[in-house]
Amino acid sequence: MPRKVSILGATGSIGQNTIDLIRRDPDAYDVVALTGAGNIAQLAADAIALDAKISVTAHDHLLGDLRDALAGSGVEVAAGAQAITECASRPSDWIMSAIVGAAGLAPGLAAAAQGGTLALANKESLVCAGALMLQTASDNNAQILPVDSEHSAIFQALIGEDIATVERVIITASGGAFRNWPIEKLAQATLDQASSHPNWDMGQRITIDSASMFNKAMEVIETKEFFDVTADQIEVLVHPQSMIHALVGFVDGALMAHVGPPDMRHAIGFALHHPNRVHLPVERLDLAAIGQFEFRAPDDRRWPALSLARQTMAAGGMTGAVFNAAKETALDGFIAGQINFVQMAEIVEQTLDDMTEHSGLIHDTMTLDNVLQVDHLARKAAQAAINKRAG
Repeated sequence: MPRKVSILGATGSIGQNTIDLIRRDPDAYDVVALTGAGNIAQLAADAIALDAKISVTAHDHLLGDLRDALAGSGVEVAAGAQAITECASRPSDWIMSAIVGAAGLAPGLAAAAQGGTLALANKESLVCAGALMLQTASDNNAQILPVDSEHSAIFQALIGEDIATVERVIITASGGAFRNWPIEKLAQATLDQASSHPNWDMGQRITIDSASMFNKAMEVIETKEFFDVTADQIEVLVHPQSMIHALVGFVDGALMAHVGPPDMRHAIGFALHHPNRVHLPVERLDLAAIGQFEFRAPDDRRWPALSLARQTMAAGGMTGAVFNAAKETALDGFIAGQINFVQMAEIVEQTLDDMTEHSGLIHDTMTLDNVLQVDHLARKAAQAAINKRAG
C-alpha cells in the first residue's frame, strides 16, 4: 500500500526537495496534504502533480487565487493557520514539518498528536517547546526524525550507540556569507550581501540566519532538546566546506563523523525511508579531489548568537520561545531596513534581558497557549527595542 504523506511548508526549499524525492517514485506515496504560503502557482502545480487530497495556503486573502488555480482538479482547498493545523491532524504515515518560524509549532504538535512519523525541519518546534513536542510524540506513539542536516547526522552517528557513552556532540557551521569579513565591517553589511550563501541554495530568511549564526544557535538549542545532552556537551565548529555535518564524540575518545554533500535531499531522504537506506540522487564525494577539510573555532565577537543560545539554555523554561521570537522580529527589522546586521544580536540580547519581568510565565507549565503568550510578549519587547533604535 502507498504510504500516506503530508508536506507542511511544501513551497519552501525543504518542501520542494521533499517533493523532488516523492515524484521520483510517485506510486509509493499517497499525498494527503500540501501547505504553503504565498507561492500559489507552485502550491497548486504540486497539488495537481501529486494528486493531493487538500492544498492550503497560510494566507486567507489568497484562498480565491488557490481555488481558481485548482478549479476542476478535485483538490480540496482551504486557507489560514487553523486550516493548516487541521491538515496536520489528518491521518498520515509520514508528515514533513517544514513551515518556517513559530508558525510551524501548532501544526507540528498536531502532527505529533496523530501518531505516525514526523520529519521535523521546523527548528522552532524544539527551540520554543521542546519538552512539549517530545512529550506529545511520546504520548501518541509518534516518531520524530530530525531533518536538519546536522541533527540527521547526529541521529545517524548514534544508531546502535548508547547515549550514555556520548561525551560531546559537535555540529558544524559554514560560517555563512560573512565568515571571512573583517568584524568591523559587519555593521555595513547589506541585505543583498547577507542573503547570498556561499554553499547552500536556501530561502532569504534562513540564509541571513546563517550569516548571523542565529541558525546555528537555534540548532545548538535543538541538539540539547532532541538528544537530551547537556549544554556543555555541545560544541560548534566552523567548517566552510559544509560536508562534515556533525560529529559525535564518545567516552573512549572516538569521533563518529557524518560526511556527505551539502544537499538537503540526503537528510530528507533518510527520514523519508527510515529505517532503510535507499539510493538517493545526491553527489558522491571524491575525497581525493576535495583534498582537505577546514575547521576553526567560532568567534563570539563575530557571531554573538552562539553565546546568546547558551544564555537561553541556562535560563531554561520557555526562554527558547523568547529567543526565537526576538530573533524572528530582529530579522524582520533587518530586512525592513530598520536596524543593521550587527543590531540583530543586540535586539535579541536586550529582549532576553527585558523579558525577565515575565519570568513567572516563562517558567510556568509548558503548554501551547503559554508558549504562544511568551512568544507574543517577546515580539512586542523586541519590536519596541527596534523602534527605539530606528526612531
